[in-house]
Amino acid sequence: MTSTTTDRRWDILDPAADPDDPEAYLRAALEWHFGEETGSPFWLRRARSLDFSPLRDVRTYDDLALFPNVADELRDVPVQDLVPRGYGPRPPAPRVFETGGTTGAPKRVIMMPDWLEASIDRMLAGPQFAGRPPSNILIAAPTGPHKIGCMYDYAVARQNTVKFAVDLDPRWVKKLIGRGMADEAAAYVEHVLDQIEHVLASQDVGLLVTTPPLLGACARRPRLAALIDEKVELVFWGGAHMDVDQRFRLMYESFPNVRMTSRYNSALILDGARERPGTGPGEEVVYDTRSPVVTFRVVDPATRAPVEYGRRGQVVMNHLSKGWFLPNNLERDTAIRIEAPAGHVGDSVAGPRPVQEFGGERVIEGIY
Repeated sequence: MTSTTTDRRWDILDPAADPDDPEAYLRAALEWHFGEETGSPFWLRRARSLDFSPLRDVRTYDDLALFPNVADELRDVPVQDLVPRGYGPRPPAPRVFETGGTTGAPKRVIMMPDWLEASIDRMLAGPQFAGRPPSNILIAAPTGPHKIGCMYDYAVARQNTVKFAVDLDPRWVKKLIGRGMADEAAAYVEHVLDQIEHVLASQDVGLLVTTPPLLGACARRPRLAALIDEKVELVFWGGAHMDVDQRFRLMYESFPNVRMTSRYNSALILDGARERPGTGPGEEVVYDTRSPVVTFRVVDPATRAPVEYGRRGQVVMNHLSKGWFLPNNLERDTAIRIEAPAGHVGDSVAGPRPVQEFGGERVIEGIY
């Protein structure tokens, strides 16, 4: 009998692959995650409470809307229950990451080692690394349980460079803002800026990874802004929204000698949507997903029907891979629906920004 680790029918789910048959990929992902020998305890248990059959009734990506949004359950589910059985009786240990806690208690996700290695390969081939020599990196973004900062540990190990980081607790900032303690939140941001400035003043840094609120704060501190414009080759931003006017000011007024790029990401989908090349200075950045592994839909939150192209709606995200399955996740962001590139499943998006309230909780973006 063929073991699940050697069965060739699962090759299409290899995280290093670029699947070109969305229907076959969807079918394999469903068979893996809802097969008794391969699915995770969480999803096998959850399947028993569904009023449809994932294997029989889900035939297209649109059918993923049949699934309930289980994101809130990720706050408390034991992480070992998220590991698919197909990884074997003694599966490799996953990395565990958490959300920023914008809408309540953090949610946890797992990243299996095969996905992690493939993610680093894609990162090093992506716009923040390709076409430029290896350089030291400063992470002015959350590290700890957050994916945004931790992934660069693996990148610098591959490139034999150095990662600098600052102490940054975005959840504390959200609490301060939520309590109306704006002065304390501003003082904390200044504390973070002091750390960023010290690293840049004393070390060689070619890549700065940060969030739009922090980058905007850097621009308002003259010495720090000058250090970034003089020493940093590329700023890679994410984790919070940036509007067209702010992007123009930062790119062309505050840091004219620095290239900038970004990704639209969510910790829950393990991956981000990449900037579409060719965005003009006065245009919204368009983000394309890694279809068919990660797909977006932009919908009317009341009806869940797709909005028209060019209209704003709420973003629904799907992630289907060997190590992670999260369908029909209504995110706390709205975005403009954009037609995806030819052959891609779902939508591309532009201008993502948070809603004011989500799941009965006030959305506080803070610095991440």
